[in-house]
Amino acid sequence: MMKSVNKLTIKVMLLFSAVLILNLICNCGSADIKTSAKVSLGIDILLDEHLDLIQGKRVGIITNQTGVNSDGKHIIDLVFEAPEVELTALYGPEHGLRGDVEGGLTISHLVDPKTGVPIYSIYGKTKKPTPDMLQNVDVLIFDIQDVGARFYTYISTMSLCMEAAAENQISFIVLDRPNPITGTLLEGPVLAPEYQSFVGIHPIALRHGMTVGELALMFNKERWLANGIQVELHIVKMKNWRRDSWYGELGLEWIKPSPNMPSATTALLYPGMGLLESCNVSEGRGTAAPFIQIGAPWLDHVRLKQLLDNAGVAGIQIDTVRFVPVDMPGAAMNPKFKGETCLGLKLTVTEPHQFQSVAFGIHLISTIKQLHPEHFKWRSPRSPLIMFGNDYTPAAIDAGEPPDSIVRSWQPELNQFEKIRAGYLLYE
Repeated sequence: MMKSVNKLTIKVMLLFSAVLILNLICNCGSADIKTSAKVSLGIDILLDEHLDLIQGKRVGIITNQTGVNSDGKHIIDLVFEAPEVELTALYGPEHGLRGDVEGGLTISHLVDPKTGVPIYSIYGKTKKPTPDMLQNVDVLIFDIQDVGARFYTYISTMSLCMEAAAENQISFIVLDRPNPITGTLLEGPVLAPEYQSFVGIHPIALRHGMTVGELALMFNKERWLANGIQVELHIVKMKNWRRDSWYGELGLEWIKPSPNMPSATTALLYPGMGLLESCNVSEGRGTAAPFIQIGAPWLDHVRLKQLLDNAGVAGIQIDTVRFVPVDMPGAAMNPKFKGETCLGLKLTVTEPHQFQSVAFGIHLISTIKQLHPEHFKWRSPRSPLIMFGNDYTPAAIDAGEPPDSIVRSWQPELNQFEKIRAGYLLYE
């Protein structure tokens, strides 16, 4: 009798355990599905659901090496192979169609060896497609990964191409991609119109918190294109992207959009560290860690670390470092302090959702100027004006105003920008 009871007890326990394990597996599976649905990019959605936008038409593509679908296949090949679509022109922005040209260098016109389609450079003397470049095009597609900072020039290229399309009665399609540094945080000054340039083409915040598709809608509907012209615009939205996601959480491969943007972490730091382009402190070009390590031969990096640690900027770890910038073909030729030992800081983002890059950049530049008034210099009178997008921020740094006060001074214009921006957001 005892043996049969024990057997029954064991069977009940085994059955209960099996049910419990099965329940855990089911719960875990449904949780994974809920929280990690794969992001479908604009290029994926175009080919799966909206091929009619380009079928029967002559297509030009503005892209670079980042223009791939979720499986890593390039848009040029995908469109070239698509049924009833004629690929007639390719356009390469700053850094070229393959992203292997150093920033600021002129790019020549070429022919794509795989498709035989002409490649036109839209960087250098010709930043906007000419009528001749568009004569065999019915529709232009823009598919480039942006990094979420106003002075990263791909959004300026997009705006100029939208203008050219409008002027030549060509429709314009933006294949949307994630803002890699989230679509929630807004930072920095809003560009003042008098400081418009190729590194700041429209009155948006330095860290704008928008996708390229959302920006295109804003540029078009706010009539910010030349002479208030508007283009026939189609945005092919992503699926399953959330505004509060940063790129490292998406499960997508990071393809560097330019030679000095090797990782998504670099993109997080870039809105603030990119401001160093306006002064005589190395932003890390000519090293393996651009925008992650910064410095100068004359910098008291130990004291600088102490002061910045005390400033209490959240989400960043600061360490001292030494580095020697060198020529890096295709990425940085003749970088600041080439061949000299720089004393500097290495930056590690510990909390991507908390770190405010532009605020940290202000603390960094202000503190360096405070420590080294005899060494710190702007690279030219105009350089900080076009990078910051106004005159009062560099003037406040020069006057020694507290960094937190400088950051607070942007809030009224950020509030106004946020109201305009709200009408163009496509994602939750």
